[in-house]
Amino acid sequence: MKVDIWSDVRCPFCYIGKRKFEKALSQFEHKDKVEVEWHSYELDPSTKTEPTKNAHEHLAEIKGQTKAWAIEIGKYVSETAADIGITFDLDRQVVANSFNAHRLIQLAKSLGLGDEVEENLFAAYFSHGKNIDDKQTLIEIGTSIGIDADVVARMLESNSFTDEVRYDQSTAKNIGITGVPFFIINQKYSISGAQPPATFLDALKMSWLEYAAQEG
Repeated sequence: MKVDIWSDVRCPFCYIGKRKFEKALSQFEHKDKVEVEWHSYELDPSTKTEPTKNAHEHLAEIKGQTKAWAIEIGKYVSETAADIGITFDLDRQVVANSFNAHRLIQLAKSLGLGDEVEENLFAAYFSHGKNIDDKQTLIEIGTSIGIDADVVARMLESNSFTDEVRYDQSTAKNIGITGVPFFIINQKYSISGAQPPATFLDALKMSWLEYAAQEG
């Protein structure tokens, strides 16, 4: 049974949603029969990488709010992440475009390392203050999950996996996805947002009944 997940590594609730889904999956009786595939989705493709810019100021600018408002939003998001066991350090967060990170995701997916790269990119962006649009950072993330540094470097120096990112985003548009995280279970049941683990578990159980019946 397959679970397709559209996500952006710049999206805090995508990281939170990942953890909540994983918690549900760990409780699912048939978890060893579940295939998870991550798909690319850019929340804001126009985002410019600005390593010296404060992330709170950036959020305030794009939302037309004050920096104080952005800081309060950050506190709320960090507390929500902490509830599911993730430590956010938004004061160190680097404003970065995620397109090259998505190309790395597509490369890792082709090698069966999709989940590993998602986890490491999320942690780099939200917990470790890393620039996920920086070539050396992406090479380090790639090598940390077992991809040769030269392979990542060649990918970044070319247009490799650009089409795969665009295809995922086009598919999302055709499906009607307008926000992430977005989960589709067994090509039928959709869940939008970082829902409670119980919601994911119920959907997995329901989908499994239909999947098992189809497989006979």
